[in-house]
Amino acid sequence: MTASSTHASGNTNGPLSGAVVAVAGAGGPAGHAALLRLAEAGATVVAADADPARLAEAVDAARYAHGGATVTGDTVDLLDLAATKEWADRTEKEFGRIDGLVHLVGGWRGSTSFTETDLGDWDFLEKLLIRTVQHTSIAFHDALQRSGNGRYVLVSQVGAHKPVANNAAYNAGKAAAEAWTLAMADSFRKAGGDEGPRAAAAILVIKALVHDAMRAERPQAKFAGFTDVKELAEAVLGVWDRPAPEVNGQRLWLTPQP
Repeated sequence: MTASSTHASGNTNGPLSGAVVAVAGAGGPAGHAALLRLAEAGATVVAADADPARLAEAVDAARYAHGGATVTGDTVDLLDLAATKEWADRTEKEFGRIDGLVHLVGGWRGSTSFTETDLGDWDFLEKLLIRTVQHTSIAFHDALQRSGNGRYVLVSQVGAHKPVANNAAYNAGKAAAEAWTLAMADSFRKAGGDEGPRAAAAILVIKALVHDAMRAERPQAKFAGFTDVKELAEAVLGVWDRPAPEVNGQRLWLTPQP
């Protein structure tokens, strides 16, 4: 299945108008793009990151670009389940609902060969790629179910489906995060019964991300097959364009499927 979106620029009458969407890992380039696009679509955006400076920069940029939008930031340790649950509970109490959790927490470590893999890299990546998915999915599951139009969106990578020798730890981490997200999707499916799921957990699969600063640093690079962070943000919105039963448990490919 290929991800697509029909949102027009500046449209605030779509499925995200008035929605409340939380973004985990909002301080990076993908987070910047997601906050901007979600705010443009009319959503109330609740951003979180472990780095308060990067988070403040992303939140301020989205607020500046869309003066009427509500964009807030919380410094949250997503490796702490209790803190993550507190963030979810506080968000739902303050805004009355939660319609989405977009998981943008990432990290990468690789090796020169399979046998030279540093298992310390696994310890590092397990926390970022898996533990944060576990905590956010558990913390936000019930609120997304209550929403009636809830979405949990994971960003994954093609190596989860075609692992390579020097990326064993990273590829395995992404595969585990996908499996966990699909288990969440099954929970939504079972809760929906004969009527189908009322919420959805979906996976956007990329090769790698690129943004304007990367292009400026490497003007000769082709970045073949990379997904621009703005395209990723548009694909995130596209998950709400379809009914929950159509996207729940689906991998939406932004790069050719291996």
